[in-house]
Amino acid sequence: MAASPSSPPAAAGVGGQSVIPLPLAPSPHLTNFFVWREFVWGGIAGAFGEGMMHPVDTLKTRLQSQAIMTGAKAQKNIFQMVRTVWASDGLRGFYRGISPGVTGSLATGATYFGVIESTKTWLEIANPNLSGHWSHFIAGAIGDTLGSFVYVPCEVMKQRMQVQGTQKSWASAAAKGSISQTHGTQMYGYYNGIFHAGCSIWRDHGLKGLYAGYWSTLARDVPFAGLMVTFYEAMKEMADYGKTKYLPHSDLDVSNSFEGLVLGGLAGGCSAYLTTPLDVIKTRLQVQGPTSRYNGWLDAITKTWASEGVHGLFKGSVPRIIWYIPASAFTFMAVEFLRDHFNGKVDADAHELTSLSIDTRSEVEKSA
Repeated sequence: MAASPSSPPAAAGVGGQSVIPLPLAPSPHLTNFFVWREFVWGGIAGAFGEGMMHPVDTLKTRLQSQAIMTGAKAQKNIFQMVRTVWASDGLRGFYRGISPGVTGSLATGATYFGVIESTKTWLEIANPNLSGHWSHFIAGAIGDTLGSFVYVPCEVMKQRMQVQGTQKSWASAAAKGSISQTHGTQMYGYYNGIFHAGCSIWRDHGLKGLYAGYWSTLARDVPFAGLMVTFYEAMKEMADYGKTKYLPHSDLDVSNSFEGLVLGGLAGGCSAYLTTPLDVIKTRLQVQGPTSRYNGWLDAITKTWASEGVHGLFKGSVPRIIWYIPASAFTFMAVEFLRDHFNGKVDADAHELTSLSIDTRSEVEKSA
């Protein structure tokens, strides 16, 4: 049996010689260090998922912000919006805002997966009442909240760049007066990139502008993040139970990557639909700029419900689900792939490091 950190350094052996118990596993400090690899895998997976599905996110943002940007009652559906973006901006229009999008997803992916793995076990040990799905929900919510400090400013920049499209179409829309504005105000200028967007928003509105809709973002992302990891872990348990009960003697071997692809997509899609109303409110608060159509989260909900009903609160739900199913699938698949292919190597290196330490200590004892 391996010696624990609190074990005595030596015990009496045969002939009164000192026997030093040698650990069979890496030290707790070394093991805790390698939890940080989850932050790396999560960051890579988050950026990968965002990059793959950014065009669909652009459609969702434009659909949800139509009431802000045009004030029109007769608004476009998803197919009309695809034609509009393609006609006015071409392929570039679908990828506007991808730089802040990938940056924000990298940060929130790192904290999401890193904190989940670092926190859920600690929660279960510290408070057994929070074990199981509650620990998953809380760990996911904490991870996403920490990522929000980077994610929200990136989201503000990304969404404003998405609704602008290319410089030509934005200038044309402003010249035609097709952008809804409050009398005496001007809509924000065109952003050439992530740094220009950040500097412009900081100059015009300060920190408040970069964190516009922060609380509405947390109101959307905390339940979404908690629900997604809870659904994912619950589906994994159901899949394991199903294989054990109905295929006990089967040679079927499903890779963790494929399981992450399927179950991650389902978990993301369910969570995305349930939190769509919160996403609508967040988007409208972040893209309105100085027009100030809504004076806060509750005012946005009230006005949206009064003017558009339940349909307005679920506007963009189809592209949101279309985005989150593959984005979540790619993200969980990438995380499981990285774990399968790199965690083993890292663990082997850790054991090799421990063995080297043991051998060195043994040689010292022999010479003594």
